[in-house]
Amino acid sequence: MNARVRLAGPDDAEALVRLLGEFRTRFMGRSEPDDEELLASVEQLIRDSNTEYLLAEDAGVAQLRFRHNLWTSAGDCWLEDLYVRDEARRQGLGAALLEASIERALARGCARIELDTQEGYREAMSLYERFGFKRPGLMLRRELEPGA
Repeated sequence: MNARVRLAGPDDAEALVRLLGEFRTRFMGRSEPDDEELLASVEQLIRDSNTEYLLAEDAGVAQLRFRHNLWTSAGDCWLEDLYVRDEARRQGLGAALLEASIERALARGCARIELDTQEGYREAMSLYERFGFKRPGLMLRRELEPGA
């Protein structure tokens, strides 16, 4: 793994929440879940063997989720979140996180890595395309309200 990126452990939960909280507010335009709920979720996920967090110099984070794919008989990696603080952008941290994410997926036997992004994030799209990501089709989503 790149010297700038490391696998996060349980002791990194608060640093992860700081970064993911910034991501939530800045890019998702949300205030929920609040930081306490976010911390509880991060602490739960970091213990899950199918989730990994990568930290880049405490200025960037990637959240990886793993599952087995019936059709490829291999693993799939979902790059759920990739975020780099504004002041650390254009210094190669996003590329380092993306490269480390691909390395982790390969190390876990994954046949592919997927992610989603928003149309307007041109810099992110450019980064992903430089690393060989393509648009394979249309992704649909329906938001659910558990318990409603």
